[in-house]
Amino acid sequence: MREVINTKNAPAAIGPYSQAVKVGNMMFISGQIPFVPKTMELVSEDVQEQTRQSLENLKGILEEAGMSFNDVVKTTVFIKDMNDFGKINEIYAEYFVDNKPARACVEVSRLPKDVKVEIDAIVIA
Repeated sequence: MREVINTKNAPAAIGPYSQAVKVGNMMFISGQIPFVPKTMELVSEDVQEQTRQSLENLKGILEEAGMSFNDVVKTTVFIKDMNDFGKINEIYAEYFVDNKPARACVEVSRLPKDVKVEIDAIVIA
């Protein structure tokens, strides 16, 4: 059984995709960029604030589906500059305290809307 997850507590999709898709006890969350859901504007130019907002957007989707960060088993973090890796990790560690999922972190040349970070997740409840 496939269920599309949609919440106003995360930015609306800016393309032909869903915020998340839940299949059975698994959920696949699309990459979340640091846009404030209510305004659809970039939170700031600061990479740590962008990381926090991306994670807050993930949280909004998780909560809509009745899940939490403890259910996340894999994330992918896309960053514009690998020199920001430490700053991003500081914020990331605040959200994944007890449950540290598997993760990939990749530097990319460009992200949607020229943000500095985008995070997606795979979740199992």
